[in-house]
Amino acid sequence: MRIRPSEITPEPVYHARREFLAGIAGLGAAALLARPAPAEELVNVALVQRLQYKRNPRYTTTGKANSFSDVTGYNNFYEFGTGKEDPSRNAGSLRPRPWSVLVDGECEDKGRYALEDLLKPHALEERIYRLRCVEAWSMVIPWIGFPLGDLVKRFRPTSRAKFIEFTTLLDPKQMPGQRYAVLDWPYVEGLRMDEAMHPLAILAVGLYGQVLPNQNGAPLRLVVPWKYGFKSIKSIVRIRFTERMPATTWALSAPQEYGFYANVNPEVDHPRWSQARERRIGSDSLLSRRPTLKFNGYGDEVAGLYAGMDLARNF
Repeated sequence: MRIRPSEITPEPVYHARREFLAGIAGLGAAALLARPAPAEELVNVALVQRLQYKRNPRYTTTGKANSFSDVTGYNNFYEFGTGKEDPSRNAGSLRPRPWSVLVDGECEDKGRYALEDLLKPHALEERIYRLRCVEAWSMVIPWIGFPLGDLVKRFRPTSRAKFIEFTTLLDPKQMPGQRYAVLDWPYVEGLRMDEAMHPLAILAVGLYGQVLPNQNGAPLRLVVPWKYGFKSIKSIVRIRFTERMPATTWALSAPQEYGFYANVNPEVDHPRWSQARERRIGSDSLLSRRPTLKFNGYGDEVAGLYAGMDLARNF
């Protein structure tokens, strides 16, 4: 279903008022346009840099998209602090350019790839996805990126590759939250190969028409809309193809609470709270919650990936 422009954000907020040419190391000057953000929407972003992309009408929602302020000011990114506002305050120390990603494991085209080399063949598209966090809050975000599966094919995984492991940057100087043993750093996440190849899974490089702000996972993050938000790893520096299921950060930290699959399932409660209802950030009060949709509303597309699995046991 298509979302009406009036349901997203007012046009003057979505589009900046002045336009100028700017380049970003890693993406290429020809692919980018830069515009200053409206002051009321700016959250710890010194310069808003616009992206060229096309909206994909297949991937959208009838829900009203959250504002730029919501999306950039209320985040889970423990590398910059455990509070929801900490990332927007502290992520200015991250240097997202230049950036490279190590690709290794069970694939034929191993190597270290500069970000611009990863992005060059891919046309960027905007997809409006729901994001559901395990703490029972949600947002609707216009991500900009490209299908993860397209990138996976480039590296020619071998027949032994059953999973993909992703790793976040480890640098306490840039990421002050890593100076504390809140988690076992660096952050690691993973997907089964068929999950990674599903067309809904994307690698995002922007949102709301512009390059990802640091607090949202610059310069490269995963977005898996049918899973809880912690699966969508940020600031990726390594992609490794493995035969065995990766040991992921939250599954190691609290295995009784966070499993590998992390599919949104309102029928399975978190040990410390119910997952049956959720609060939409920016629009709902604490007393106004909506029912949580199984697979975050993407069941028609992804339920077949888990046919025959016990989703209470494989949570």
